Amino acid sequence: VAEIEDYAPMMAYLVRSNFALPAHDGTLAIGGAVRKPVTLTLDDLRAMPAVERAVTLECAGNGRLTQTPLPVGEPWGEYAVSTARWTGVPLYQVLAQAQPEAGAVDVIFTGADHGPYYQYEDIRFVRSLTLTHAADPTAEILVAYEMNGEPLRPDHGAPFRLITPRWYGVASVKWLQRIDVSTEPYQGEFETSHYMYEWTDRPHERVTLMRVRARITDPAPRSVIPVGTYTIRGKAWTGTGPIHKVEVSLTGEGDWLRARLEPSASPYQWQDWSFAWHAVDPGRHTLRARATDAAGNTQPDIPIWNRLGYGNNAVEVIYVDVL
Repeated sequence: VAEIEDYAPMMAYLVRSNFALPAHDGTLAIGGAVRKPVTLTLDDLRAMPAVERAVTLECAGNGRLTQTPLPVGEPWGEYAVSTARWTGVPLYQVLAQAQPEAGAVDVIFTGADHGPYYQYEDIRFVRSLTLTHAADPTAEILVAYEMNGEPLRPDHGAPFRLITPRWYGVASVKWLQRIDVSTEPYQGEFETSHYMYEWTDRPHERVTLMRVRARITDPAPRSVIPVGTYTIRGKAWTGTGPIHKVEVSLTGEGDWLRARLEPSASPYQWQDWSFAWHAVDPGRHTLRARATDAAGNTQPDIPIWNRLGYGNNAVEVIYVDVL
């Protein structure tokens, strides 16, 4: 299931699910290697101190259609990324109620969604994080129950879901139903067979942090614009942020010119950028944009191919006509 749907005033938010909308009994069970198993309701979560965070989530398959040869998987183009304000309870506080045992290493998150999947007649969507990451207050992971000031809608994971900043959306498990602490590293279908980078020339890797990326939001591809000064605008984001710089090229192989980068409004959301283009030559023009983050990661010129088509953060190329 993959679509864009209207959500909240002036907002559209991506929807990506592996299975149909599930039934949910409204409870969240925390168990496994813990000293005090606990079951929480939505009212229990709302009774805890709430926090709100603006977080950008990107589908790991975003841009899959631009890879050659075409990988398998959901045929995403370029728009499987969105930002929202999420309200909920810090995950580390939820885990603290259950008191993980000494020697625990992983935390397993199980959604209520399930169904047939490749060789499986029925399987649930399950992902994991290390306990070190999940229980770290500075990671700012949420068990969220509101989006943009409204209760979560079913398509977005109601009644509650995980929000894992900086990571691709697969780590933000929707319809969260169970959290299990484990003394063994978790090995599951969505950890070892799917949502993996299956490289042709090196060992496979798990999909984790979002890769640095810039998008042009204005003008739209194939636009016709008048001769004169035109402000090119866009968004840039990364899992190893913040963004350090965004550059624009006005030809297929010309110089890269520094764009104006707006300060980050919060640590986990995309940043706005702009560039004043003096479009004085009529004709067709190629526009490119690339971002570099504070960790020194820069977008590649061409997609880095992997069999399942994940993590494509190649430089975006569009054309416009100046008349």
